[in-house]
Amino acid sequence: MNKTFKTRVATFAAGLVLSCSALAAEGGAPLLHSGTDLSNKASLQRGAQVFMNYCSGCHSLRFLRTSRMADDLGLTQDEVMANLNLTDAKYGDHILSAMPADQAVKWFGQVPPDLSLTARSRGSDWIFTYLKSFYIDETRPLGWNNTLFPNASMPNPLWEQQGVQHAVFGEHDAETGTTPVERLEVAAPGTQSAAEFDQTVRDLTAFLEYASEPAALKRQGIGVWVIVFLSFLTLLAWLLKGEYWRDVH
Repeated sequence: MNKTFKTRVATFAAGLVLSCSALAAEGGAPLLHSGTDLSNKASLQRGAQVFMNYCSGCHSLRFLRTSRMADDLGLTQDEVMANLNLTDAKYGDHILSAMPADQAVKWFGQVPPDLSLTARSRGSDWIFTYLKSFYIDETRPLGWNNTLFPNASMPNPLWEQQGVQHAVFGEHDAETGTTPVERLEVAAPGTQSAAEFDQTVRDLTAFLEYASEPAALKRQGIGVWVIVFLSFLTLLAWLLKGEYWRDVH
């Protein structure tokens, strides 16, 4: 192995470690394990319901069609249109936000981002941690802040379920001019217990993970049969090799 190759490998490894560390510590908060399971259709269905009720008013999933979501999640057209379609969208339409762009800019300063690829760009653990890291901050325009994504320009969409969190700050850092958040405490309980809220966030995270790559569900299902086929083919090739080489010996 030459020196140039070793240098490239070391550089790549260092860059990978730094990029992962930067992602985990973007706001100084460690990432929590989401524990999502894309094979759990009940979780995906609950996540879809949470998204449509609490997120789709501002955010869209423009790469996902309602009909595709129904097929993948085991839902009928009637179930989707009655329970998950909160606009006048048709069954085969993409999942788009009902908020006009000009109004979004007026209220939030910018159009809320499309969330189709968020799980692929950020990761499921990031989404899970972000949704659990909101706290009351009266200095912010909307009264909320986030330890993972400081100064996020959105309120906590699930505050009713989680309750209201307050930040407990540490000592002021004179060098950086910042005061770190040591922990978050629930000052006013929500409608769900901590375990129930974790499951709600996990369901929503799983749905966003699915939405970022809908083909993953079918790919995972096909993958098992591909492994079985390759195993059978390997056995067949091994037996065939024995037949060919028996005459040679």
